[in-house]
Amino acid sequence: MNFKKFGTTAITTAAVMAGSLVLPVQAAEIDGPKVFWKISMWGNPRALSAGMEEMAAKAAEATDGNFEIKIFYGGQLSGSRENLDGLKLNAFEGAAICNFYHPGKNPAWMVFSLPFLPLGDPEVDRYVRSKMFEHPAIVADMERWNAVPYVSGLLPQYEILGKGKPPADLADWSGMRVRAGGGLGSAMEKLGAVKQTLPAGETSTAFQRGALDAAAFPFTYAHVSFKISDEAEWFTSNLTPGTSECGWVFNKTAYDALPPQYQEFLVSQRDMVMKSTQAAYAEQDKKNLPVFEETLTKVTYSDEQLAEFREVAGKPVWDEWIAKNSDAFDAQGVFDAIWDYAEEAKSAN
Repeated sequence: MNFKKFGTTAITTAAVMAGSLVLPVQAAEIDGPKVFWKISMWGNPRALSAGMEEMAAKAAEATDGNFEIKIFYGGQLSGSRENLDGLKLNAFEGAAICNFYHPGKNPAWMVFSLPFLPLGDPEVDRYVRSKMFEHPAIVADMERWNAVPYVSGLLPQYEILGKGKPPADLADWSGMRVRAGGGLGSAMEKLGAVKQTLPAGETSTAFQRGALDAAAFPFTYAHVSFKISDEAEWFTSNLTPGTSECGWVFNKTAYDALPPQYQEFLVSQRDMVMKSTQAAYAEQDKKNLPVFEETLTKVTYSDEQLAEFREVAGKPVWDEWIAKNSDAFDAQGVFDAIWDYAEEAKSAN
């Protein structure tokens, strides 16, 4: 009998007919050697890591446990600002990075932190960042650290939570100490705020010590994950000044050493990782928004105020960033690529 032709039922029936029941052995979907990868991450498991955790589970399942990927949280392997250094030293096989933790290490990646980019629509955001992770300047930034871009963390648009007097008018931001990185921090400086670039894990403590007035984080999941909402008294609901890139990169040495079938698996999971991550963000919003509206003062800006903010802190910040980096890489080309890909995404819908 051709057992393969008739599948598992035929195999089981044949075993019974032979007088002994032998459960079928499920072959691995992907054959390959034993490989163990360590991924460095700060903080606790959260929406940002949901997609990568799912990918790791699928890797183990598809290879029958041969390709094991484990995310180490809480900075066990490296501090949030040193993950690129660890990759260069081959200390681990992958890491999460936030571009504004080390702008000098990934200058082209700072484009993601410019204010008012066309990334508000989740579908457009996913398309643009997927394409940008293959852009030569973005890839070159990582090559200097023996790393390869894998997948964007697709951080949602930022909003700001703070203590003290709610900034009902744009003038109220003047002198306020705001945790905001990259171009977003520059945008806040245009309003007269004092930019702070604290790691996420240190922000809540800074509030408690009175060293910080407000903090911009991906809305809403990160405010809760890092306990900012526990310290805050107000939140902005529609400032949407921009976002950043806290994505996932792999150690190039480790990635190049993988058998082709493992590399192909990782590439095939990119879209799943991003969709799963976005779904986790949306699920957190359902839980967090009602709590924010019940316990914090909600700050909502008029269309006129938002237009003023964009005029003051939009194009001027873009132009400054392009001029500052034009000698280091094709900053204008990197900036233009974001807008071009956004138009491609919109046209495809």
